[in-house]
Order: sequence, then structure tokens, then C-alpha cells
Amino acid sequence: MDTLAAIYAQIEKYSRIIIHRHQRPDPDAIGSQVGLAEILKASFPYKEIYVVGKEIPSLSWIGTMDEIESDEYANALVIVTDTANAPRIDDRRFDNGSQLIKIDHHPNDEPYGDLMWVQDQASSTSEMIYDFYQHFAAKLTLPKTAANALYAGIIGDTGRFLYPATSARTMLVAGALMAAGAEAAKIGQRENEMSLPAARLSAYVYQNLQIQAGAGYLILEQDVLDQFGITEAGTSAIVSLPGRISDVLAWAIFVVQGDGHYRIRLRSKGPVINELAKAHHGGGHPLASGAQAADHAEIKQVIAELTQLVKEYRSIKQKG
Repeated sequence: MDTLAAIYAQIEKYSRIIIHRHQRPDPDAIGSQVGLAEILKASFPYKEIYVVGKEIPSLSWIGTMDEIESDEYANALVIVTDTANAPRIDDRRFDNGSQLIKIDHHPNDEPYGDLMWVQDQASSTSEMIYDFYQHFAAKLTLPKTAANALYAGIIGDTGRFLYPATSARTMLVAGALMAAGAEAAKIGQRENEMSLPAARLSAYVYQNLQIQAGAGYLILEQDVLDQFGITEAGTSAIVSLPGRISDVLAWAIFVVQGDGHYRIRLRSKGPVINELAKAHHGGGHPLASGAQAADHAEIKQVIAELTQLVKEYRSIKQKG
């Protein structure tokens, strides 16, 4: 039995299915989670289908979370979407079910679960959920609510089709979701919007971004966040901005956390950065990763390593 068939068999078997995703979710985390839930609700109306995790007001337009009691996990199937490693799973009850399935598009560096379906070449986990639906299209139903959620996830992880992860398959899936009712223009506009504090912070990013040898970096301390009235979570809106600068090939944004360490958001237009992220308590995709820095000494180390990666990438390109 192949992996997809094994996953479908488990979905058929269980009357209660609880779907998790990662902490600090992005549109793909919630889009894949909610999209899968909506497909299963439409296809198996007699089953109990729940989505759990912290409610994120800024993403509630994609879908809202359910509140369930811990005893609901007894004899339940748990599916985790878009989460590379178990410590990042939102709601620690994920391991209390009878069966655990991992569906993800990140490199499978930290396997978990009884069944795993991982495709690190997929643009997003939302694209994978559509592929799952299509594989069993004779048995499954794709409602408009699922199409909207999956489309939101795909454009979130592809930067509205600007990132290298966008493939011909991605575009075909996006078109199929639109044909199923996904409101592409409305969703695109929603993901393009930012709050006024984030817009003002954007100006600060362009004014203060440091660039050396094609590597960009910015440190956001608490006084800066306070100045713009923005939370750490709100800084996600500005992560892609340095990539619009032609001189920047890869960049890091360091955001101070409550305990004094720094969350690092790493992005690239070519140099592979996920090994750098792994070396600093993180990981992710080759061109989009996250990591942590304990202090300014480690920040300096990350900047030096990122700059070296960019230099090596440019050297290889010039020789090629």
C-alpha cells in the first residue's frame, strides 16, 4: 500500500479526526490545516473533524480553530500539517491520539508520526493537500471553503507566485482551486494588505537595512517595536521586503524576543540557507528558513556566515 492510500485508509477508519499545525502559523499552516478539514467534513459528514491550535486573529479569515476537551483524543486520528518537527506542533496534545500522521513539505530532518507524507519539492503543504484530494477525487469532495483555504496557503508560501518554489504544477493547482471557487483576487488582496504600524515599519526597514556583499540584515530591538506599536508576530509582514532590492541576494531579520534572545528570519534569492539555520537552532527550506541567536555575538556570527554564503554563491555563478 502506498503512502497516500495508507493515509486515506486511516481517514476512513477513524470517526474522529483532529488536525494540528505549527506554532506561529503562516497562511500555509492554517490553509493546509483548514483546507484538509473542509475536504473531510464535506466528504465524511458523519465524522467529527476538528482543527486545533492557538487562534490567530490576523489569519481568522482563512479559518478559525476549535476548542476541544482532552478526552476527545481517545481513539482519534491526529494529522499534523506543515510542521517539520514535533517540538513546533501547536497544542501539545497531538501525541494523545491513537494514530499520528505527518503531512509536510519541509525537509524531513526530524521524522515523527506513525505515517509520514513529505514532499520537500512541493511549493506548500496546501498544494500537497490538493494533490491528496485529486488522487482520491472519486471519493472526496472539494468545497469552496477548502479551495479558498488552500489557495491562501499556496500564495502565502509562494509569495503570490514570486518565489522559486512556484512550479508549473503549482500554477495548475492554483487554477484548479479557482475553478472550484477560490476567490483569487480577494485572497491575494487580503494577503497583500498590512496594518498601518507594519507599513510604517516597512519604511524603517528600507532606511536601516544593512547590506554587505549582497547579504542584507536588520536587527529589530524592543524599542523599535515599541516605537511602531507592533508585536513580534506583526513583523512577519516585512520579512520579504529586502528581497525587492536588486543588490540583496540573501537576508536575515533578527527580532528580539521577550527573554532577550533573537528570532532570525532567513530568506534567499539563490544561496542555500537552511544549513546555516540548522547551525543556529533552526531549519527550514533551502531559500526560506528560521533560526535563533542567543545574543549579539551570535548575531555577528550569523551575519558573517550569511555573507560568506553569498560570496561563495556569486563566485560559483561567475565561474559558471
